[in-house]
Amino acid sequence: MNSDNKPAATITVEKRLNGRWGFVLTNRGVTYPAQGQFSTQLEAQAAAHAAMKLLQKRS
Repeated sequence: MNSDNKPAATITVEKRLNGRWGFVLTNRGVTYPAQGQFSTQLEAQAAAHAAMKLLQKRS
């Protein structure tokens, strides 16, 4: 967390209108578009976590 006590990255997992799951990732103030058509919430969470790890490696 930074000095403002806000996390550097946030993940929002949401169910879409078609019944599939997706996620939105915000990292250091940049919001990446919704990703995925996952069948379960757990799959969407795992994919979001992996994407966040890749972004953190690149910085």
